[in-house]
Amino acid sequence: MLKISVNGACGRMGARIAALVLEDPELKLVAALERHGHPSLGKDVGSIAACGETNIKITTTLNTQPDVLIDFSSPESAVAIADICAKKNIALVVGTTGLNTQQLEYIQQISKTIPCLVSPNMSIGVNVMFDLVAQMSKVLGKDFDIEILETHHRFKKDAPSGTALRIAEKICEATNKKMDKDVIYGRQGITGERPSDQICMHAIRSGDVIGEHTVIFGSLGERLEITHKAHTRDTFVRGAIRAAKFIAQKQPGMYRMSDVLKVKT
Repeated sequence: MLKISVNGACGRMGARIAALVLEDPELKLVAALERHGHPSLGKDVGSIAACGETNIKITTTLNTQPDVLIDFSSPESAVAIADICAKKNIALVVGTTGLNTQQLEYIQQISKTIPCLVSPNMSIGVNVMFDLVAQMSKVLGKDFDIEILETHHRFKKDAPSGTALRIAEKICEATNKKMDKDVIYGRQGITGERPSDQICMHAIRSGDVIGEHTVIFGSLGERLEITHKAHTRDTFVRGAIRAAKFIAQKQPGMYRMSDVLKVKT
């Protein structure tokens, strides 16, 4: 049985991970972690995950030895727990978004010691979408303008989403564009005619939308759109659990969801 710990256990994603791990006969939840000062410290994680008494208390420190730790916390917490996983030889799955270049590079260094899987989106559908938009960008060519639209709940702290950024990266890789040169973030004022190589990302924050991403390919005379809509957070949770099962027996290194799903992304 695979032993799992969750960092960020009281968050929207962390609570659902705890609940679905407890339901999975192949898995055993052994630790639920949260930040110092969190009001739920000391409580049974089942009271947060709405799945009954589990005898697993929410703590700030990892006092057991899981096989895999799943992190959905904050960028700072993700880096801190990655360091602990490296010291304890625990495989790491990171679904936290908003990681900056320095934080990603730090986890990359840690992946030389332990297997690490980092993904801005654990959804199977989204990871297939990454591959599709890359193929479409290459085939449609310069005659089609590309715009990326993402919508999330009002509580999301980073913008644009990690998923939208990954979509832009895949398009840039497929079309020889540069993220720092050809991608812009919203428009305002007299912007002039749209440059043909430009990719623009638009971030909407509204209500309780779990996550929607649309890539628009538009030319003079036609428009093609590809959209992914997440109906429930369990979509991402199931992907994270699948990632944990995949990475548990892997050698040290940096992995993506594309490795789990065996797609090209």
